[in-house]
Amino acid sequence: MTDLLEAFWAYERALMADDLEAMDALFAPGPATLRGDADGLVVGHDAIAAFRRSRGGAPPRTVLEVHVTPVDDDHALVVAITAPAGGGRGQQTQLWRRTDGVWQVVVAHVAVPAPALDPRVWRVVGDPLVPTTVDDGPLAGETVAVKDLYAVAGHRVGAGNPTWLAEARVEIAHAPVVQALLDAGASLRGIARTDELAYSLAGTNAHHGTPPNPAAPARIPGGSSSGSATAVALGHAGIGLGTDTGGSVRVPAAYQGLWGLRTTHGAISRDGLVPLAPSFDAVGWLTHTPELLARVGDVLLPDAEPRPVPAVVVVPELVALARPDVAAAVTRHAETMGATPESWDLTDLASWRAAFATWQAWEAWRAHGDWLDGRLDVLGPDVRGRFETASRVGEAEAEEARALCAVAGEVVRERVGDRVVVLPSASSVAPALGSDLGVVREATQLLTCLAGLGGLPALSVPLTTDDRLPTGACLLAAPGRDRDLLSLVSDGA
Repeated sequence: MTDLLEAFWAYERALMADDLEAMDALFAPGPATLRGDADGLVVGHDAIAAFRRSRGGAPPRTVLEVHVTPVDDDHALVVAITAPAGGGRGQQTQLWRRTDGVWQVVVAHVAVPAPALDPRVWRVVGDPLVPTTVDDGPLAGETVAVKDLYAVAGHRVGAGNPTWLAEARVEIAHAPVVQALLDAGASLRGIARTDELAYSLAGTNAHHGTPPNPAAPARIPGGSSSGSATAVALGHAGIGLGTDTGGSVRVPAAYQGLWGLRTTHGAISRDGLVPLAPSFDAVGWLTHTPELLARVGDVLLPDAEPRPVPAVVVVPELVALARPDVAAAVTRHAETMGATPESWDLTDLASWRAAFATWQAWEAWRAHGDWLDGRLDVLGPDVRGRFETASRVGEAEAEEARALCAVAGEVVRERVGDRVVVLPSASSVAPALGSDLGVVREATQLLTCLAGLGGLPALSVPLTTDDRLPTGACLLAAPGRDRDLLSLVSDGA
């Protein structure tokens, strides 16, 4: 099969040269072509091509051995042993098919040496990094991925930025929320990556790379609690401790098929936490199960008297803000909860979202402007653009936005009342790597800003679309009803 080997070596040359056109031509067209690696399986020629465009080239390697096993006249299995430039041994397995005399890959799997530490997910990790302080407790045996905004004694806070990390002091005490988890029997697995200063919903850190999304390969993980979410999704930790200002727990939960809770604003201490916008910042966490989500709540949330099971409503106008596949999944879930449809006038929602973004920007610059002034170039392009905008917000504009946020918060709390409101956690499934995220961000913030404006607890329930992609339904409740939300989902699990 001389012509097959010629095609194999042509692909290898194209791969090392990052010749996207040549690689696309050597992979079979159509929706059944497969490409897999440790981050997951990418299905379909077009999705594979998009993945290649987003990754910026493959790591250099040398092919050491090539083995060909014919299946029939027009199909053959090719296995190659490779030596990555960074060391170790890799293996590439491909099923090739000949059509009209042309060989193309129909299935490919790439195996490379596993890193001791995946720097896209973790800044530092241990076994454990910090042991529990007790022999037992309600979280005994559980491990925590701590978002790199919280103080961990003996470590610096990196906030997703290398310059920030280099200038940070070593913390002498744990943030209270971290200490509470340790005192409940959990141990810290490590400090997980975050988007820079938590000012993003994407999870695409310009310095450290994008954590994988094992539930939706070749798609973004969601941010800014991206590392904590991916650590849980990969099974590296049971609990992902994050923060949620404008959706940074709810969005990665939806994108990665996890349970996630943003707590009532101010319900849990934010001491020892690098702020973004204190008027909206809230502690949150992610887990694989509602039971563990609730156990963490039992440890961290203030005591509250149990209340009757709240009525559940769904707002079709909010659901319609999501793309049809997400809207259909959320509508089905609302029906299973017995939710009653309720119409809301959303005429003011766009202006509320704009006010939220402006006041968030004002507070973000108040928090970090002194440090960033004159060196915005230490930030990646997306986050730098947001801080550049934030630096230009004037006091009058900020005050107008703050006043509108206050009015909007009152309206949101009144509309939610003492019920649970069902809406989408994000406007779409996780976008593909390398896609334009601006429109998705704005559409999602129309949904996520409601909890921030009202200071509400918001719980993301994992769902799947008809295309089997993860998404989420968000349950909103009145301030202080965090435990009621947790009981609602854990009792029904």
